[in-house]
Order: sequence, then C-alpha cells, then structure tokens
Amino acid sequence: MLAIFGSAVANAPQELSSPCSTKEIEESRKSGGEILDTFMKETHNAIQVTLCDVGGMAYTHHKQALLTPRSFAVIDGVFCMFQGTLENLTALRQEYGLTKNVNEVMLIIQAYKTLRDRGPFPADRVLASLNGRFIFVLYDTNCRTVFVAQDCEGKIPLYWGLTRDDSLAFSDAPEILKASCGKSFAPFPAGCYFSSNMGLKSYEHPLQKLKPVPRVDSHGQALGAAFKVDMAQRSQEPMMPRVGSEANWAQSI
Repeated sequence: MLAIFGSAVANAPQELSSPCSTKEIEESRKSGGEILDTFMKETHNAIQVTLCDVGGMAYTHHKQALLTPRSFAVIDGVFCMFQGTLENLTALRQEYGLTKNVNEVMLIIQAYKTLRDRGPFPADRVLASLNGRFIFVLYDTNCRTVFVAQDCEGKIPLYWGLTRDDSLAFSDAPEILKASCGKSFAPFPAGCYFSSNMGLKSYEHPLQKLKPVPRVDSHGQALGAAFKVDMAQRSQEPMMPRVGSEANWAQSI
C-alpha cells in the first residue's frame, strides 16, 4: 500500500531527509504524484483514492498475506487504509458501542473520530489498547489531519520517506520508497504514531522523547534517520490537561 501527503498537511522530521545529495540521487527522486502513478502502473489490481489537493492513497489485495490482509474504508470524510488483524476486535467493538459487522479498518476510524470529537483518552492510550499486528494510514478531510501508526513490535513493516516535492510518503514496501525517495527514507518506528499536529510520538513510551539514529547504506552514504525511544530523556510536554481547563485529549492528535 502507498500513501502520499503534501507538506501542507504532513511535515516530516528534519532528520528523515538524507544529507547526502548528489545529482544522480536527486534525479532518481520522484514527486508524490509520480510515485502514485508508478504504483498504479506496476501494481496488479491497484485501487487509487485521490485526496483533493493534499495527496492520495493506493492499495491492492493482490498477493496480500492471508493473516494480515489490507482493507480500506471511508466514513464521514475520514479515509483509512489498514493492514493486519486486531486480536481484541470483539472487546473494542463493545468499548466503542459498535456492531458485530464492524471490521478493523472501520474500528480504527470510529476510534479516531471518538478521540477527535470528544477526546476522552489520550492518543497513546487509544493506540495502546489495540492488541495485534497492524499498520494504518488515516486522513481526515474535515480537519486536514494525517494519523499513522504501527504496532509495538513492528510485526508488519512500514516505511516513510520524503519525495522530490517534499511530500511525505508511507508504504509497506521498502522498494517503492527506495526507488522514489533517493536516500531520504527509513523504517517507521514500531510503537509510534505520526500526526499532522503532533509530529512523531511514541505511544508505547509516551513519557519519553524520540531520538534520531543515523543510518548509512552499503556504500557508506547517509540515509534518512531511523528513530528510537530515548529512555534517558522525558518529554517536556504536559501529559494531563489542567483541572478546570477546556483542554481535552483531542489535542493529542
């Protein structure tokens, strides 16, 4: 699967951009639109969804893993691609008051909408309640918000990278980003989420900061940095809204 978001709605960490820039590398990079076009031409039975002026999503069911299928849904202007399975789906349906026909991708959208509209819990608690192997990429057209997450063990791979026109790309196939983003791509960190408002955060260790880890390829050229939890540094952001304030957990996305 593939998702492309323009810089107007998704700003990548600076460290994801490789400092290694040569004419050959830059010529190999593609714009977000070109990457989507290539994916559609080269991927069997691919389906594309255009997200107005901010980017697009594309996916296929071809050759998907039996135990970690891909799914897509749109509910009330919220678009979501999901890959994997949630082992506690039945319990989550009950928690959110949903019917038995709600599948994983629909559950993710409803959980996001609850967080967006009422903010009863922080985003890290909502994501930590998802038990299984999964990745998802969500875009809310109502408030132009990108929301992306991966399970805590990274059981399903997810990668992200910067395109030639500074769009942010996400894919479960590293070869797509390697061929399109030059050296500016990296594995998405397990147990983390990315959102338009909050950037990259760890939901597995919400009190800790994330730090970039330099990477190089087999030729010694710098790649986009990976990110890992820095257990020695605590986040300076307040974890609880002040008593009596109007703040709620919707701000955590």
